[in-house]
Amino acid sequence: MALEPMTEILARAREGGYAVGYFEAWDSYSLEAVVDAAEAEQAPVILGFGCLLLEQQWLEGGGIETLGCIGRHAAARARVPVALLLNEAHRLEHALRGIEAGFNAVMLCTNDVDVTAGLVERAHERGVAVEAEVGELPAGAADGEINDSHAALTDPDEAAEFVAATGVDCLGVSFGNVHTLEGHVASVDLDRLAAIRDRIEVPLVVHGGSSFPADSVAGAIARGVAKFNIGTVLKRAYLDVLSTAVISVEKNESPHDIVGSHGSRDVLGAGKPSVVDVVRERIRLYGGSGRAS
Repeated sequence: MALEPMTEILARAREGGYAVGYFEAWDSYSLEAVVDAAEAEQAPVILGFGCLLLEQQWLEGGGIETLGCIGRHAAARARVPVALLLNEAHRLEHALRGIEAGFNAVMLCTNDVDVTAGLVERAHERGVAVEAEVGELPAGAADGEINDSHAALTDPDEAAEFVAATGVDCLGVSFGNVHTLEGHVASVDLDRLAAIRDRIEVPLVVHGGSSFPADSVAGAIARGVAKFNIGTVLKRAYLDVLSTAVISVEKNESPHDIVGSHGSRDVLGAGKPSVVDVVRERIRLYGGSGRAS
């Protein structure tokens, strides 16, 4: 199935009263797991990779193009509607390279109106959607505490002005959601979310979806959220299984079976089923199961 515009996928979600998951992959194994889960649930999904936590030198050395190639191939084989997002690019150049690499949606981490408007103009010429963010999320620290030294909740008026001036297709917002938080549930302000929704028309996006409270998902969707971004919980599920698989390897086993064979003994693939399980659970939570048709 060919890539579908992310704008259309999100528009259908809003009309249907559900949300779509962006499940951030980091290699071919995790990307395959997301596709497998979406197909099992018969759900639309946003595929993609994030720049925020990747080594910037690797991105500079052709990493964006490598990820685009992997993502396009997975999207072409998917049997459910998919879009392909390059998430949280640090620099305008990276977002533009993402467009050239075949991503049909990009996000640039900036509040600069002129830069974002310029990206929107160039992206829309190529049929590529642009996501942005107004406000700044706090981040979860290694000890489970929340670092909010640079956090800023989204101001509804500022968000409305930004969307009107830039023409972005969807907007990430900060209303208590937290990036990379483990072991805790974020405390979100649905009243602030409703105030943002009342000021703008584009779909809203929740970053920091791993720690978003499950009992607030329906309320968030009712207040304009059409996309949840999930990353941390996927890597944790994968890493836990991978760690056990590596420890169980006997010294006399062939490295060709253990690393990269895509067979039953491949430790790199051992974590795929756990990622599939987490993605399927989240798709059901967001109401996306059975929506592919």
